[in-house]
Amino acid sequence: LDSKPAIILMSGLQGSGKTTFSGKLARMLKSKKNKKPLLVACDVYRPAAIEQLRVLAEQIDVPMYSEPDSKNPVAIAQNAIQEAKAKGYDLVIVDTAGRLAVDEEMMNEIAAIKKAINPDEILFVVDSMTGQDAVNTAKEFNERLDFNGVVLTKLDGDTRGGAALSIRSVVNKPIKFVGTGEKLDAIDQFHPSRMADRILGMGDIVSLVERAQEQYDEEEAKRLQKKIAKNQFDFNDFLSQIAQIKKMGNLKELASMIPGVGKAIKDIDIDDNAFKSIEAIIYSMTPEERSNPAILNGSRRQRIAKGSGTNIQEVNRLLKQFDQTRKMMKMVTGSKMGKMMPKLKR
Repeated sequence: LDSKPAIILMSGLQGSGKTTFSGKLARMLKSKKNKKPLLVACDVYRPAAIEQLRVLAEQIDVPMYSEPDSKNPVAIAQNAIQEAKAKGYDLVIVDTAGRLAVDEEMMNEIAAIKKAINPDEILFVVDSMTGQDAVNTAKEFNERLDFNGVVLTKLDGDTRGGAALSIRSVVNKPIKFVGTGEKLDAIDQFHPSRMADRILGMGDIVSLVERAQEQYDEEEAKRLQKKIAKNQFDFNDFLSQIAQIKKMGNLKELASMIPGVGKAIKDIDIDDNAFKSIEAIIYSMTPEERSNPAILNGSRRQRIAKGSGTNIQEVNRLLKQFDQTRKMMKMVTGSKMGKMMPKLKR
């Protein structure tokens, strides 16, 4: 993407996750490649799509171009590129209209946009849960657009991505990205070997490690290690560790990346709000209690249970888990076995 600006044209059916992926891609290229993206709303049929892109743009602090009164998506795309050139944006991501099914009008429209703006990259976005339908749709889009690559969205939960192999085989175009959740950082580059492991139910430990590395803060780790060594690990540190785990994605998805665990948890409902009661209990403590858990006597525990909407048994269980975690971390740090996040047993 060396053009100034580089232009990426998004294509796909309505509901495939195209608009959300446009926001995810803009965020990733901005943060990891230092790009200055401009998001463009070319869906002139659904005002909700323009609003969705506007909200996403605000969330990732990226400008968004739209012409709400225009019914000409080709002109909107051309005007957006002129806007990008004038204001120094080096990347334009054009979100086009989707349809509930492939139709001639839709194909003619997106083909006209392609001809008018000559994009550097055309990505076909497809919902990985649609199975064989995804393959047929990809074939029709590729015949009209000759796209550069495929994006598989909604590749979380129980979806293993078998459609990936079929699409790759039929259209002979690479799968470039996968969307792995609803959060705006839930986007990964596609790795065939990892997908093969996922399809076979063998997990994806490399992606799990990469996510952990993205959240890893060396200065924070050093500070924490010193506190653990001095047996000063407290509930403030416990909260920060929970925040890091939550940033990595939902719990069921993270667990499914661990080899051998995916099949075991398939039918188990892992609540993504599992940390909420823990956080409520900790936030019901005074600053002194968080820093010095040893002072948490019976009456303090009763007050915390009442304030957090839990019961004394849950408070006692958390304190026991915290004590076990602190001892385990002290032991790991003392034996120089490396750094470790707290393990929560619910």
